[in-house]
Amino acid sequence: MHPFLISIGSFHLPTYGVLLVLAILGGIYTAMRLGRSVGMDSARILDFCTWVILVALVGAKVLMILTEWSYFRANLGEIFSFSTLMAGGVFYGGFLAALFFTIWYVRVQKLSFWKLTDVLAPGVVLGQSVGRLGCFSAGCDYGKATTVPWGVTFTNTFAHEVAGVPLGVRLHPTQLYESFTTFAIFGLLLWWFPRRKRDGDVFLGYLGLYAVARFFLEFLRGDDDRGFVFNHLLSTSQFIALLALAGVAIVFIWRRVPHAGVAGRQGGLAQAQTTDGGVAASKVQAVAAAHAPKGAKR
Repeated sequence: MHPFLISIGSFHLPTYGVLLVLAILGGIYTAMRLGRSVGMDSARILDFCTWVILVALVGAKVLMILTEWSYFRANLGEIFSFSTLMAGGVFYGGFLAALFFTIWYVRVQKLSFWKLTDVLAPGVVLGQSVGRLGCFSAGCDYGKATTVPWGVTFTNTFAHEVAGVPLGVRLHPTQLYESFTTFAIFGLLLWWFPRRKRDGDVFLGYLGLYAVARFFLEFLRGDDDRGFVFNHLLSTSQFIALLALAGVAIVFIWRRVPHAGVAGRQGGLAQAQTTDGGVAASKVQAVAAAHAPKGAKR
C-alpha cells in the first residue's frame, strides 16, 4: 500500500524496513522482560538475540532461494542482488535456522533449552505480527482475488515490480490476517507464561498455534512463486507446518508419559528409602530393648 514511508528526492525510506526494525526491537524487549522475570541475565539474552536474528535472516533467504530455485538457477546473479537482500525471505527457513542455532547455543552456554525458548516465543510472535504489517505495506505475501468487502486493492507500481502484487484487483489482505492472528497468539502466550506448568509449554504452544494458523492462511495466499510440494498439493510452508504439528504432538506426549528409566530410578530410590527406614527402626527398637527395665513387659 505504501512501500516508502518517506521519499525526499532520491532518498526513500522503505516502510517494510522500518517495521522490520520495530518488530526486532519489540521482540528483543519482550524476551528481556520475560527473561528477567524468571531470573535470566538480560545481557546474555540480548547477546543471544543479536546472533539468532542474524542467523534467522540468513535462513529465511536460503529457503526463499531454494523454493524459487528454478528462477535463481537461471539468474544466479540475483542470489546476491539488492532485491534479494531486501526480501524478507521465508519465515520457516529463518525459524529452522534459529532453532538449530539455539540448540547449539544452549549446549555451549549450558542453558536450559526449554526455559530459553519459553522466554523467546512471545517476542518472536510479536515480531511476526509487526513484520506482517511491513509485508502489507510492501505488497508481498499478498492474497488471492476476492469479492469480500474488506478486500484491498494495490495501486503502487513499485510494489508490483518488486513483489509482483497484482494492481487494480481486490485481494484478500492475508498479511493483515496473519498480523492479527499472531498478535492474538502473542496475547495468549503472555497470559500463559506465568501460568505454565513446566518449561517448554509456552514454546510448544506457540509452535502448534502458529502452525495451525499458517496452514489455513496459506489457502488464501495468491503469490504462487512461494514454493509448493507434492505437485502443488501443499505450499512449502504448509508442509513444514504439518511437520511442526507432528513434532509438537510427539514432544507433548513424550514429556507427559513417565519413562521406564525415570520410573525405575524413582522406584529404586523409594525402595532404598524404605529399606533404610526399616533398618533405622530396627536399631531404635534394639536400643530401646537394651535400656528397658528387666521386669518390664512388652
